Amino acid sequence: MTRGPISQFMEKHYLHFNSAAMMDAAKAYEVHMNEGGKMMITLAGAMSTGELGISLAEMIRQDKVQIISCTGANLEEDLMNLVAHSHYKRVPNYRDLTPKEEWALMEKGLNRVTDTCIPEEEAFRRLQKHIYELWKDADSKGERYFPHEFMYKMILSGVLKQYYEIDPKNSWMIAAAEKNLPIIVPGWEDSTMGNIFASYCIKKELKPSTMKSGIEYMVRLSEWYRENSSGKGVGFFQIGGGIAGDFPICVVPMMYQDLGWHDVPFWSYFCQISDSTTSYGSYSGAVPNEKITWGKLDINTPKFIVESDATIVAPLIFGWLLGW
Repeated sequence: MTRGPISQFMEKHYLHFNSAAMMDAAKAYEVHMNEGGKMMITLAGAMSTGELGISLAEMIRQDKVQIISCTGANLEEDLMNLVAHSHYKRVPNYRDLTPKEEWALMEKGLNRVTDTCIPEEEAFRRLQKHIYELWKDADSKGERYFPHEFMYKMILSGVLKQYYEIDPKNSWMIAAAEKNLPIIVPGWEDSTMGNIFASYCIKKELKPSTMKSGIEYMVRLSEWYRENSSGKGVGFFQIGGGIAGDFPICVVPMMYQDLGWHDVPFWSYFCQISDSTTSYGSYSGAVPNEKITWGKLDINTPKFIVESDATIVAPLIFGWLLGW
């Protein structure tokens, strides 16, 4: 692969400490893929609002990720950025805001994520009316789908094109929908669209059963893992912590310990980008070796942890893998 200016800069400057860990992780990811391995990327936090789609979409198009696990927030916030980008408001002095100033943002329909406010009316409601039609149609027909499958239907129908405010090539959800990439969304209920769906269920306009559940996601993931973990195996690239990472990594010990499938291979690569500290029983901050004791990683699994800001590190690693 011919290396572009970003990769050349990284190779020259990132030689020690966290930067060296980042380079080691990127190079091992590359080796894993070159040897026929597959990769899961997990997205916690607000990576979609951080516009990770600019690099992640190209990773998807170039087959450098085969499955994604993400929070419901990351699933929807990529599309919110797609359809309402010009209405977002940046608040660089967010650390100085008073409760009164925060309340003023709320009254304007601006929901703050660190230094970025998501515009409720343009983002949430613009998606809501279209996704509701899909929910209602499935509900009336007695059909059931996963949260991401409803999103895929909405994207591929073309109804959102009238609202596009960014180049669609920078939307990772569009790239994923076009490839029908497998997505796992644990705890989807803890998201804006999940809350909206629940509100329709409370009003008796929809049935909860129309939306497939987290248990069904685990069943689907177990099937996918069995089909894709032969040979070099499946790697695990974790951005942040939380349920987006904890839920899918458990599929291996679940199959081995609870189902007694002792031919199930461990995850064959592991990297986590996190600024969480190892304390107070934190899983997000646990060192990778702890996962050996839970039957998730093998003794010889390549393991990396980059203790840094994922909004900086993830695009750099993806840039390396894409030869930028």
